[in-house]
Amino acid sequence: MRVVLFGATGMLGSGTLIECLHSPEVEAVLVVGRRSCGVEHQKLRELIMEDMFDYSSVRDQLIGHDACFFCLGISSARMSEDAYHRITYELPLKAAQALLAANPGMTFCHVSGTGAYSSEQGPMMWARVKGMIENKLIEMGFGSTWIFRPGFIQPVKGVRSRTPMYNVVYALVKPLYLVLSRLTRRSITTTEMLGRAMIRAARDGAPKTILHNSDINRLAE
Repeated sequence: MRVVLFGATGMLGSGTLIECLHSPEVEAVLVVGRRSCGVEHQKLRELIMEDMFDYSSVRDQLIGHDACFFCLGISSARMSEDAYHRITYELPLKAAQALLAANPGMTFCHVSGTGAYSSEQGPMMWARVKGMIENKLIEMGFGSTWIFRPGFIQPVKGVRSRTPMYNVVYALVKPLYLVLSRLTRRSITTTEMLGRAMIRAARDGAPKTILHNSDINRLAE
């Protein structure tokens, strides 16, 4: 399986990259981003783009891939709805359109978030926008589309968040992770489990289109 990965410099994307590079199911990974992910591996190739909204000059480099793992995302804190919409809706849509044109029938795995509004209606701006892009991706006509809505995610295998405050929380939670994971299986997963679940969904499919932490954990086992 040949994979295109977005968001490899972030916590979820870097965790997913680790799983892709170690999985015998993944033959090659094309990492797309504005800067290098800083990883070297025989499976890995990078496509550095100044403009993540324009794929007209790189279409040929997108051809020949089986799946996309879209792990790029930002916090909505202190952002206007227009600005958040541009990154959370317009950016993945542009990528999806380019990939679908280059690879009809490919699988698209999109990391959203727990609490997204499938109805696109509700008081939380971020949840409305995430619901909008989820629905759009599902209706686009990919071979299959899987929406991952993780809740709390514990980073493992040396993965770190780019947000310092989050790293403090993860460090505090880490000693309790094994206990918490048994008590609250529905609400806790890891970067490893998320990456493995996306690989499994791309290879074998999943029991339902929208996957929460408990579904992610079962799929990754």
